[in-house]
Amino acid sequence: MKNSFTHFAAKLAEFADASRDGYAIFSADDILLCANKAFLDVFFRPEAELIGQSFAAIMRNAFRTQKGPRIDADNIETWLSRVQQLRRSRDFRLFEVDLVDGRWFLFSEQTLPDGEMLLQTKDITKQKIVEQHLNEHTRKLTDLALTDELTQIANRRSFVASVQAEITRCSRQHCAMAFFLLDIDHFKNVNDTYGHQAGDEVLRQVARLVKTTLREYDIFGRIGGEEFGIFLAQTSRDTAIEVAERLRQQIADEKLHIDGRELRITLSVGIALARDNAKFEQLYADADAALYQAKHSGRNRVVVAEYCVIL
Repeated sequence: MKNSFTHFAAKLAEFADASRDGYAIFSADDILLCANKAFLDVFFRPEAELIGQSFAAIMRNAFRTQKGPRIDADNIETWLSRVQQLRRSRDFRLFEVDLVDGRWFLFSEQTLPDGEMLLQTKDITKQKIVEQHLNEHTRKLTDLALTDELTQIANRRSFVASVQAEITRCSRQHCAMAFFLLDIDHFKNVNDTYGHQAGDEVLRQVARLVKTTLREYDIFGRIGGEEFGIFLAQTSRDTAIEVAERLRQQIADEKLHIDGRELRITLSVGIALARDNAKFEQLYADADAALYQAKHSGRNRVVVAEYCVIL
């Protein structure tokens, strides 16, 4: 029976050493007792240099040589202190580790009651590459769903959703808010005179100019056609008018170069203001009415809807 056990123990060791998965046993005081070739390959060191070393010494060497597990830390001792709190915190622990050379491994720690630990590693690089491609594909699909393809700013659906969420926050905090509708004056003439490709380029350049003028946290989107929307949180009436006038003047002063031609365009802007209990539909209707007034009183101007909800 003893010989049979010895035979199978030797056979098990032979299989482990030939396995593509890494295996290692650490003592209760965290000294590496034995490891197969696949485990040693993770650390780019021969058996003679690893066996008998402590876990901390192995990781310090990996940090110093930049070979093996990627250690995203400025101070290895601080990193070790954090990791040591996790080791042996449970009987079984599973986690992913990326290597400096770009490979990924799934690590598992199995700890016995006396503190000895079996560490197993499995190469999951191919799975991570597929996962990253899927995540990137999902991100691109999400961007397509939320972004206006022509101007690369928020589309109507995304803009409305963002504004509705921000209106709720502003109402809860009782802060002033401003909603703009911007419309390019005589845009139909651009399309009729220069063609729809020129019109598309005008839309792109206007979107770019407006975006560079706004604050990073302002919400900007294309409502449809040549109409754009802007939402400004924590913005007073005076500030809203100042921002709108600056945008209007910037567009009026800008020379747009379209297919070798120099074009000048202007914007009409309608502003709605509110503080508490505002609704997107009401803000939009107020801003639209103000925009209509701006259009029919000469264009290239800013009009505030005087009957907005202001409490």
